[in-house]
Amino acid sequence: MQADKIIRMANQIATFMASKPKAEGVAGCAAHINDFWEPRMRRQLFDLLDAGGEGLHPLVIDAAPMIRRPAEVS
Repeated sequence: MQADKIIRMANQIATFMASKPKAEGVAGCAAHINDFWEPRMRRQLFDLLDAGGEGLHPLVIDAAPMIRRPAEVS
């Protein structure tokens, strides 16, 4: 999947969760990504985060420590 699509999808989740209190929004964003994104998508998200997170909603960046990082593929 292309980086711009991962960014758009993550930001859509964050935009929805931003209407909630901050802690609940951060947890909700992480939970949604953990529950519904396959490991390949989460790996791509972490590639973007590791590169600085440019274009990602601040809520996604705040949620990153709660998102399960998939194992590296050999």
